[in-house]
Amino acid sequence: MTTLRNSSWRLTQPSFFLIGIPGLEESQHWIALPLCVLYLLALLGNVTILLTIWTDPSLHQPMYLFLAMLSGIDLVLASSTAPKTLAVLLIHAHEIGYTVCLIQMFFIHAFSSMESGVLVAMALDRYVAICHPLHHSAILHPRVIGRIGMAVVVRGLLLLLPFPILLRRLVFCQATVIGHAYCEHMAVVKLACSESTVNRAYGLAVALLVVGLDVLAIGVSYALILQAVLKVPGGEARLKAFSTCGSHICVILVFYVPGIFSFLTHRFGQQVPHHVHVLLATLYLLVPPALNPLVYGVKTQQIRQRVLRVFDIKGQI
Repeated sequence: MTTLRNSSWRLTQPSFFLIGIPGLEESQHWIALPLCVLYLLALLGNVTILLTIWTDPSLHQPMYLFLAMLSGIDLVLASSTAPKTLAVLLIHAHEIGYTVCLIQMFFIHAFSSMESGVLVAMALDRYVAICHPLHHSAILHPRVIGRIGMAVVVRGLLLLLPFPILLRRLVFCQATVIGHAYCEHMAVVKLACSESTVNRAYGLAVALLVVGLDVLAIGVSYALILQAVLKVPGGEARLKAFSTCGSHICVILVFYVPGIFSFLTHRFGQQVPHHVHVLLATLYLLVPPALNPLVYGVKTQQIRQRVLRVFDIKGQI
């Protein structure tokens, strides 16, 4: 833990001290077990999805290409969070270098933004597939999908790059103890004794911009989908159209609901116990990467059949 020098000092070669789950220090070994299971599920599930789509040309379609992007992002997101969190909880490796902390924070927030962007792209894919089925492959051809993916990555990098840059301007005049299991932006900002209004305002603006615009875009897409489906004659045809959106809706709920709740409790939920917020924030980064492959594997017949075929071949070998 970095020691105090006089009343204030600027970080030169410091280290932060990650508490883990504040107030639950005695139970952290047990808490680490389900987190470890979630991380292993995320690794196994997303690698399986990527390999399945990569090796099967019949899955090189817009929906599955976006799913591959989602799996790649989930791998980075989970791997940016879980190893250090588990090290803190299991072997008490609480110390983290200042630069490493900023890098972890950047990766977590940037790739969360990218995941939100991919969910918007998947909503666009569902809209085109249902409302313009005859032109689906013409509208979302591989070049367009590549451009969408590049736009998602660039947006995440550009919006979140100021986070570590602005943090380097801050002066810290208290022990650098972070009441978290990983380097979260606002948790680090709150340690500063210098003026941090710009950091807080920019963090809030980015959150509102990314979540607000992305949720609005997804909402508009599904409003148009609903309008088109209700015009389809026959209950069975409507149900079939809606069923193609089931996996995507589940993934949206898993990603946004805990994320928005965690964001609101961190900024406005003073009555919520801190350990509850830390647990929610940690689960928010591990549950979606673990569940997304399961949701799409169960709901999508082509992926399920392909995965079972692969494991059947390996079993025969």
